[in-house]
Amino acid sequence: MSQVRGGTSGEVGLRQIAIDEISIGKGHHYLTVVLNLKSGAVVYVGKGKGADALDPFWRRLRRCKADLKAVAMDMSPAYISAVSTNLPEAVIVFDRFHIVKLFNDKLSNFRRWLHSTMTEECQAVLKGTRWLLLKNPENLDDEKGEPERLEKALRLNKPLATVYYMREELRLFWIQEDKEKAGEFLDLWCQMAETSGVRMLRSFARTLQKHRAGILSWYDYRISTGPLEGTNNKIQTGRGRPTDTGMRSSSDSRSTLPTLQSTL
Repeated sequence: MSQVRGGTSGEVGLRQIAIDEISIGKGHHYLTVVLNLKSGAVVYVGKGKGADALDPFWRRLRRCKADLKAVAMDMSPAYISAVSTNLPEAVIVFDRFHIVKLFNDKLSNFRRWLHSTMTEECQAVLKGTRWLLLKNPENLDDEKGEPERLEKALRLNKPLATVYYMREELRLFWIQEDKEKAGEFLDLWCQMAETSGVRMLRSFARTLQKHRAGILSWYDYRISTGPLEGTNNKIQTGRGRPTDTGMRSSSDSRSTLPTLQSTL
């Protein structure tokens, strides 16, 4: 599988792209998708995941001499290596939603571990709080008593409360005044995590520091892989079916997506 074929114009120059992978069907089959963030057009769908799935895309770019400025993606080492090698001048922007999701996953695992170490009485308090911990405070349902249930769970365990409130602090990174202030905020957050006494927070802080440049790049290019979600959902639900030559609409035998050449 290589480039996406046929279809409409998208005649916005390929300057900013998003890269992500999706799982389709059963058996963990993967596709790697590249989106033109300016036009919203899918410019590439490759079989598999990781760096190798992008090789045909890089060859295509070299032939077309595209002038890519920024790439939104997650913190996958394979993607980092591939983009750094093939687009050394492009700015890597680590996707904010992947960063938050990574923290949420670690928070859920931490809650699960705490639950396993508690007495039955304490386990009863913590039971069913996973989604309350992951909800933004403004979305808690007062009528269902969610704020009270969450507060009770946080009072039960200081490390859990620390992780939860650090999560809320992290959300503020993306609303700083400018890149310099964001850098100071990120460094302070990591310092607080390192001195928290919570291993999970220390580990996450080191991950953020390792990827600091790409996280701060959001203040240079406010892009993310978010626009890919709708496209990925169509692929996963069969409304846009991948073929051996790219993407094809399930309702039309012709591709409805633009060619790579037309976006360069």
